[in-house]
Amino acid sequence: MEDAIYNWLQIAVVFEARPDDLAAKETMDIFRGMLSTKFQISSIRYERDPLMYTVIYEKDGKEEKKTFDRNLVEKLISDIENNLLTVGLNTEK
Repeated sequence: MEDAIYNWLQIAVVFEARPDDLAAKETMDIFRGMLSTKFQISSIRYERDPLMYTVIYEKDGKEEKKTFDRNLVEKLISDIENNLLTVGLNTEK
Protein backbone atom coordinates (compact mmCIF):
# COMPACT_ATOMS: atom_id res chain seq x y z
CA MET A 1 0.00 0.00 0.00
CA GLU A 2 2.82 2.41 0.83
CA ASP A 3 4.27 2.04 -2.68
CA ALA A 4 0.89 2.80 -4.24
CA ILE A 5 0.49 5.89 -2.04
CA TYR A 6 4.01 7.03 -2.95
CA ASN A 7 3.35 6.50 -6.67
CA TRP A 8 0.06 8.41 -6.42
CA LEU A 9 1.86 11.24 -4.59
CA GLN A 10 4.64 11.52 -7.16
CA ILE A 11 2.24 11.72 -10.08
CA ALA A 12 -0.09 14.08 -8.18
CA VAL A 13 2.88 16.43 -7.73
CA VAL A 14 3.61 16.14 -11.47
CA PHE A 15 -0.01 16.93 -12.31
CA GLU A 16 -0.02 19.91 -9.95
CA ALA A 17 3.05 21.29 -11.74
CA ARG A 18 1.72 20.36 -15.20
CA PRO A 19 -2.10 20.66 -15.10
CA ASP A 20 -2.35 20.34 -18.90
CA ASP A 21 -0.51 17.00 -18.87
CA LEU A 22 -3.32 14.55 -19.62
CA ALA A 23 -1.03 11.53 -19.22
CA ALA A 24 -0.20 12.66 -15.69
CA LYS A 25 -3.91 13.14 -14.94
CA GLU A 26 -4.80 9.69 -16.29
CA THR A 27 -1.96 8.05 -14.36
CA MET A 28 -2.97 9.84 -11.16
CA ASP A 29 -6.56 8.64 -11.65
CA ILE A 30 -5.34 5.05 -12.15
CA PHE A 31 -3.41 5.12 -8.88
CA ARG A 32 -6.34 6.78 -7.11
CA GLY A 33 -8.64 4.03 -8.36
CA MET A 34 -6.22 1.35 -7.20
CA LEU A 35 -5.97 2.93 -3.76
CA SER A 36 -9.75 2.93 -3.57
CA THR A 37 -10.46 -0.59 -4.84
CA LYS A 38 -7.44 -2.51 -3.62
CA PHE A 39 -6.81 -0.73 -0.31
CA GLN A 40 -10.23 0.80 0.47
CA ILE A 41 -8.85 4.33 0.78
CA SER A 42 -11.84 6.65 0.54
CA SER A 43 -10.12 10.04 0.40
CA ILE A 44 -6.55 11.18 -0.08
CA ARG A 45 -4.70 14.48 -0.16
CA TYR A 46 -1.25 15.77 0.59
CA GLU A 47 0.52 18.63 2.30
CA ARG A 48 4.12 19.68 1.90
CA ASP A 49 6.61 21.47 4.07
CA PRO A 50 10.24 22.33 3.32
CA LEU A 51 11.42 18.78 4.07
CA MET A 52 8.52 16.36 3.74
CA TYR A 53 5.26 15.52 2.06
CA THR A 54 2.51 14.22 4.29
CA VAL A 55 -0.21 12.14 2.68
CA ILE A 56 -3.47 12.17 4.64
CA TYR A 57 -5.98 9.50 3.75
CA GLU A 58 -9.02 7.76 5.15
CA LYS A 59 -9.05 3.99 5.50
CA ASP A 60 -11.65 1.99 7.39
CA GLY A 61 -13.21 5.20 8.66
CA LYS A 62 -9.98 6.42 10.26
CA GLU A 63 -7.65 9.17 9.15
CA GLU A 64 -4.09 7.96 8.63
CA LYS A 65 -0.90 9.70 7.55
CA LYS A 66 2.31 8.75 5.83
CA THR A 67 5.31 11.00 5.31
CA PHE A 68 7.79 10.99 2.45
CA ASP A 69 11.04 12.85 1.84
CA ARG A 70 10.39 15.88 -0.35
CA ASN A 71 13.47 15.38 -2.54
CA LEU A 72 12.49 11.79 -3.34
CA VAL A 73 8.90 12.74 -4.13
CA GLU A 74 9.96 15.58 -6.42
CA LYS A 75 12.51 13.47 -8.31
CA LEU A 76 9.96 12.48 -10.97
CA ILE A 77 8.91 16.06 -11.78
CA SER A 78 12.56 17.11 -11.72
CA ASP A 79 13.48 14.34 -14.17
CA ILE A 80 10.58 15.29 -16.45
CA GLU A 81 11.54 18.97 -16.43
CA ASN A 82 15.22 18.18 -17.01
CA ASN A 83 14.32 15.87 -19.89
CA LEU A 84 12.13 18.56 -21.45
CA LEU A 85 14.98 21.06 -21.16
CA THR A 86 17.38 18.60 -22.76
CA VAL A 87 14.95 17.80 -25.57
CA GLY A 88 14.29 21.51 -26.05
CA LEU A 89 18.00 22.24 -26.28
CA ASN A 90 18.53 19.41 -28.74
CA THR A 91 15.72 20.57 -31.02
CA GLU A 92 17.09 24.11 -31.26
CA LYS A 93 20.17 22.97 -33.20
